[in-house]
Amino acid sequence: MNVRLLRGAARGVGTRVSALLVGAARPAAFDAPVLPLSMADIDPGTLLPNDRMRQQALDGEVTQIHRGQQYADEGDRFSIDGTTFEVVEVAERTLGDMTDADAQAEGARDLDHYKQILERAHDHFEWDDSSEIVKHRFERLD
Repeated sequence: MNVRLLRGAARGVGTRVSALLVGAARPAAFDAPVLPLSMADIDPGTLLPNDRMRQQALDGEVTQIHRGQQYADEGDRFSIDGTTFEVVEVAERTLGDMTDADAQAEGARDLDHYKQILERAHDHFEWDDSSEIVKHRFERLD
Protein backbone atom coordinates (compact mmCIF):
# COMPACT_ATOMS: atom_id res chain seq x y z
CA MET A 1 0.00 0.00 0.00
CA ASN A 2 1.36 3.40 -0.99
CA VAL A 3 0.68 6.31 1.33
CA ARG A 4 1.35 9.82 0.08
CA LEU A 5 1.56 12.71 2.51
CA LEU A 6 0.20 15.99 1.27
CA ARG A 7 1.16 19.23 2.96
CA GLY A 8 -0.64 22.48 2.30
CA ALA A 9 -1.58 25.75 3.89
CA ALA A 10 -5.09 25.65 5.30
CA ARG A 11 -6.50 29.03 4.30
CA GLY A 12 -3.62 30.94 5.84
CA VAL A 13 -3.98 29.54 9.36
CA GLY A 14 -1.15 27.04 9.42
CA THR A 15 -0.14 23.79 7.84
CA ARG A 16 -2.11 20.59 7.79
CA VAL A 17 -0.80 17.15 6.84
CA SER A 18 -3.10 14.46 5.51
CA ALA A 19 -2.54 11.00 4.08
CA LEU A 20 -3.98 9.62 0.84
CA LEU A 21 -4.06 5.99 -0.16
CA VAL A 22 -2.78 5.67 -3.69
CA GLY A 23 -3.87 2.75 -5.88
CA ALA A 24 -4.85 0.46 -3.03
CA ALA A 25 -8.08 -1.20 -1.99
CA ARG A 26 -9.70 0.48 1.00
CA PRO A 27 -9.18 -1.64 4.11
CA ALA A 28 -12.23 -2.10 6.32
CA ALA A 29 -10.67 0.22 8.90
CA PHE A 30 -11.20 3.12 6.48
CA ASP A 31 -14.98 2.67 6.63
CA ALA A 32 -14.96 4.16 10.14
CA PRO A 33 -15.91 7.83 10.59
CA VAL A 34 -13.16 10.22 9.63
CA LEU A 35 -11.91 12.31 12.54
CA PRO A 36 -10.03 15.60 12.18
CA LEU A 37 -6.28 15.10 11.96
CA SER A 38 -5.63 17.75 14.57
CA MET A 39 -6.83 21.05 15.78
CA ALA A 40 -4.63 24.06 15.37
CA ASP A 41 -3.86 26.95 17.64
CA ILE A 42 -4.48 30.06 15.57
CA ASP A 43 -3.75 33.71 16.17
CA PRO A 44 -6.90 35.48 17.40
CA GLY A 45 -6.33 38.19 14.80
CA THR A 46 -6.89 35.59 12.10
CA LEU A 47 -10.61 35.57 12.92
CA LEU A 48 -11.15 38.75 14.89
CA PRO A 49 -9.47 41.52 12.91
CA ASN A 50 -9.28 44.25 15.57
CA ASP A 51 -8.87 44.83 19.30
CA ARG A 52 -12.50 45.92 19.71
CA MET A 53 -13.80 42.57 18.41
CA ARG A 54 -11.33 40.62 20.53
CA GLN A 55 -12.52 42.52 23.62
CA GLN A 56 -16.15 41.87 22.62
CA ALA A 57 -15.34 38.14 22.40
CA LEU A 58 -13.84 38.27 25.91
CA ASP A 59 -16.97 40.07 27.13
CA GLY A 60 -19.25 37.47 25.46
CA GLU A 61 -20.72 40.04 23.05
CA VAL A 62 -19.20 38.41 19.94
CA THR A 63 -19.55 34.65 19.47
CA GLN A 64 -19.15 34.37 15.71
CA ILE A 65 -17.83 36.20 12.70
CA HIS A 66 -18.54 35.94 9.00
CA ARG A 67 -15.57 36.42 6.68
CA GLY A 68 -15.17 36.37 2.91
CA GLN A 69 -13.27 33.09 3.09
CA GLN A 70 -12.54 30.30 5.56
CA TYR A 71 -9.88 31.24 8.11
CA ALA A 72 -10.24 28.35 10.58
CA ASP A 73 -11.53 24.81 10.90
CA GLU A 74 -13.86 23.38 13.50
CA GLY A 75 -11.76 22.43 16.52
CA ASP A 76 -9.18 25.19 16.00
CA ARG A 77 -8.47 27.22 19.12
CA PHE A 78 -7.27 30.72 19.89
CA SER A 79 -6.52 32.60 23.09
CA ILE A 80 -7.13 36.19 24.10
CA ASP A 81 -5.53 37.41 27.34
CA GLY A 82 -5.31 33.85 28.69
CA THR A 83 -8.89 32.92 27.75
CA THR A 84 -9.19 30.08 25.23
CA PHE A 85 -11.89 29.83 22.57
CA GLU A 86 -12.68 26.94 20.26
CA VAL A 87 -14.16 27.21 16.77
CA VAL A 88 -17.26 24.99 16.96
CA GLU A 89 -18.87 25.68 13.59
CA VAL A 90 -17.64 26.67 10.15
CA ALA A 91 -20.34 27.02 7.50
CA GLU A 92 -20.54 28.45 3.98
CA ARG A 93 -23.41 30.93 3.58
CA THR A 94 -24.41 34.01 1.65
CA LEU A 95 -25.01 37.52 2.91
CA GLY A 96 -28.70 36.91 2.17
CA ASP A 97 -28.71 34.09 4.76
CA MET A 98 -27.78 36.50 7.54
CA THR A 99 -30.36 37.24 10.24
CA ASP A 100 -30.70 39.71 13.09
CA ALA A 101 -29.49 36.92 15.42
CA ASP A 102 -26.32 36.52 13.31
CA ALA A 103 -25.70 40.27 13.42
CA GLN A 104 -26.19 40.32 17.20
CA ALA A 105 -23.74 37.39 17.60
CA GLU A 106 -21.20 39.65 15.85
CA GLY A 107 -21.81 42.56 18.21
CA ALA A 108 -24.31 44.58 16.13
CA ARG A 109 -27.78 45.67 17.28
CA ASP A 110 -29.48 44.11 14.24
CA LEU A 111 -28.91 43.32 10.58
CA ASP A 112 -29.29 46.94 9.45
CA HIS A 113 -26.65 48.03 11.97
CA TYR A 114 -24.40 45.16 10.80
CA LYS A 115 -24.70 46.39 7.20
CA GLN A 116 -23.72 49.91 8.31
CA ILE A 117 -20.67 48.54 10.13
CA LEU A 118 -19.55 46.68 6.99
CA GLU A 119 -20.06 49.76 4.82
CA ARG A 120 -17.89 51.85 7.18
CA ALA A 121 -15.21 49.16 7.51
CA HIS A 122 -14.79 48.34 3.80
CA ASP A 123 -14.26 50.90 1.04
CA HIS A 124 -16.71 50.51 -1.84
CA PHE A 125 -18.68 47.80 0.01
CA GLU A 126 -22.07 47.04 -1.44
CA TRP A 127 -24.40 44.49 0.17
CA ASP A 128 -25.23 41.70 -2.27
CA ASP A 129 -27.45 38.90 -0.93
CA SER A 130 -25.70 36.38 -3.19
CA SER A 131 -22.15 37.18 -1.94
CA GLU A 132 -20.56 34.06 -0.45
CA ILE A 133 -19.28 34.24 3.11
CA VAL A 134 -18.09 31.79 5.77
CA LYS A 135 -19.48 31.74 9.30
CA HIS A 136 -17.00 30.95 12.08
CA ARG A 137 -18.78 30.34 15.40
CA PHE A 138 -16.69 29.93 18.53
CA GLU A 139 -17.18 29.20 22.23
CA ARG A 140 -15.23 30.17 25.30
CA LEU A 141 -13.54 27.19 26.97
CA ASP A 142 -12.16 28.80 30.14
